Amino acid sequence: MKSTYLTQEGYDKLRSELDELKTTERGRIAKAIAEAREKGDLSENAEYDAAKDAQGMLEMKINEMEKILMNAKILDETQIDTSKVVLLTNVKMKNRKSGKVVTYKIVSESEADLKAGKISVTSPIGEGILGKKKGEVAEVKTPAGVIEFEILDISID
Repeated sequence: MKSTYLTQEGYDKLRSELDELKTTERGRIAKAIAEAREKGDLSENAEYDAAKDAQGMLEMKINEMEKILMNAKILDETQIDTSKVVLLTNVKMKNRKSGKVVTYKIVSESEADLKAGKISVTSPIGEGILGKKKGEVAEVKTPAGVIEFEILDISID
């Protein structure tokens, strides 16, 4: 399995979510299974089937999160090179067609949150601007066509 690069904040958040799933959610689903069992014949019990399905999905999610954390590499933001766009840099860029200026932080897939201005390094924009330097133009292939972004600034703050 490949490594997942995370910030300390992203690692801590994922660890917290995993702990919540293992304690609270497992308990909630176990209770739902027990309640459904009490209702009699399990062969025709839709509540029991639904609870067992939810348990399977939960265990799958816990397993995935554990794999990510096991293979996580925590990046030190103080060691990041800001001469080009790399993971954990903040990139201020201008859409050359619309003139709109946006700033995004480049993060791993598991930390991506567009509302918070964090885009995945594997997203079309993330891939398109990766490695670009200040002043360069990135041609980003999106489902809506090619968009040109001019890199205005790269920082860590």
